[in-house]
Amino acid sequence: MATSVGHWCLRLPHRVAPWRSSFHHCENTALSHSLQPLRKLHFRAFRTDARKIHTAPTRSMFLLRPLPILLATGGGYAGYRQYEKYRERELEKLGLEIPPKLAGHWEVALYKSVPTRLLSRAWGRLNQVELPHWLRRPVYSLYIWTFGVNMKEAAVEDLHHYRNLSEFFRRKLKPQARPVCGLHSVISPSDGRILNFGQVKNCEVEQVKGVTYSLESFLGPRTCTEDLPFPPATSCDSFKNQLVTREGNELYHCVIYLAPGDYHCFHSPTDWTVSHRRHFPGSLMSVNPGMARWIKELFCHNERVVLTGDWKHGFFSLTAVGATNVGSIRIYFDRDLHTNSPRHSKGSYNDFSFVTHTNREGVPMRKGEHLGEFNLGSTIVLIFEAPKDFNFQLKTGQKIRFGEALGSL
Repeated sequence: MATSVGHWCLRLPHRVAPWRSSFHHCENTALSHSLQPLRKLHFRAFRTDARKIHTAPTRSMFLLRPLPILLATGGGYAGYRQYEKYRERELEKLGLEIPPKLAGHWEVALYKSVPTRLLSRAWGRLNQVELPHWLRRPVYSLYIWTFGVNMKEAAVEDLHHYRNLSEFFRRKLKPQARPVCGLHSVISPSDGRILNFGQVKNCEVEQVKGVTYSLESFLGPRTCTEDLPFPPATSCDSFKNQLVTREGNELYHCVIYLAPGDYHCFHSPTDWTVSHRRHFPGSLMSVNPGMARWIKELFCHNERVVLTGDWKHGFFSLTAVGATNVGSIRIYFDRDLHTNSPRHSKGSYNDFSFVTHTNREGVPMRKGEHLGEFNLGSTIVLIFEAPKDFNFQLKTGQKIRFGEALGSL
């Protein structure tokens, strides 16, 4: 009996083994099913001194998506800027003067890193695409509604006449739409809004109230050539004093901002002679009044074309400043000018003289004569010499149209 019991005890593991095997098989099957979703993850193995461990990579479970992060950051920053502008408007309503809050160097550098020149060239190509006849009216009507364009002033009111956006932007006006004021010596060269005006003090010019730019950086360094309308630089005189060629005169400036809905051509503001052109390739940042209050020396950063010459009171200059989507600046009598070109690098400039051996004076311009055009809204800056009794008949922020008076003696 003992032998029988002992024999049974010895063989018990062998008899229970199939049952235990079946139990372990069921357990493994259930575990396998529960872990099936995790098997879809890519596992990475790494070895330690004790044992080999498998772990899923962190980026598989927490994917960092750059676009949503960028949009969230940019949206938050834009919202903050809008809140700041709202606060400023409310304080202005209360009659409180708000000092301008200028952008930091990192903010300007970040803005300049945006490929605005490339985007503007792409926009220019898009503007040249001919629109189907049926699409012209809805596209132009949307633009007219958005920016408040007055098509009753256009020489051609029929929207189907304009084959592409570029032709629509450069539309001509009816002759009687902009009468030229003959009683005043200087008229507005374009439609727009007056950002600032007045005398140039020291060597700084106000782009808006409280925010300045360097006169020398804007017009460029001196070039010792006979055809320039100002003498070579000397060590004792300031840049401003060298521009004033006649005793008793002062240097004046006026800044006119052209909105996208404004008439995009610009004209001669007075009777003068253009002797020199200087082209500055540069950035194409927005030049709207908000940006002009935020970025110091905004006009010096942007691409611009400086026309200099003489009028009856001495030095006179007109500068067309480019902006985002406004890399194209055209001067009608200057066929060699090509703005926003990839061959021109930022930080440089190129000069062209209209004074030749056969033409010792330059290009004469009559007041109100067509001078050039922008592809979209931008800015015109006038800097000129005049007697001390020259008076502007303007208010900062006022709307003005081409042909209306800027000032007179």
